[in-house]
Amino acid sequence: MATYKSVMLVDDNEIDNIINEKIIEANGFAENILVFQTGQEALDYLAAHQDEADSLPEIVFLDINMPIMDGFQFLDDFENFSDTVLEKCKIIMLSSSISPKDIDRAASSRYVKKYLNKPLNARYLQAITV
Repeated sequence: MATYKSVMLVDDNEIDNIINEKIIEANGFAENILVFQTGQEALDYLAAHQDEADSLPEIVFLDINMPIMDGFQFLDDFENFSDTVLEKCKIIMLSSSISPKDIDRAASSRYVKKYLNKPLNARYLQAITV
């Protein structure tokens, strides 16, 4: 399994974030885990560090259904970042949604590398290659 320097969790559900963080830690998937409960907080972090490639996460686990800014609205803003951010940060949708509409919409985004259903697990982590 690949070990990444940094990954980001973006999910409004605090329990999901705790569980996913523990799974990532237990599997040695990443050295550093950034956790945000809103898409805007995550975007603000990326904006503040967009010129520091070493501070950017290699993978962003992004929930779809969040209040105020959902995962697709996050993607709309994400695409405006510099090439440094767009090339370094690979998006993986991690959602409880099984809606074909959501899955198709995620697949149509050039920034979404994979769509996974919650909860995150070791098998999912082993299959991630970005």
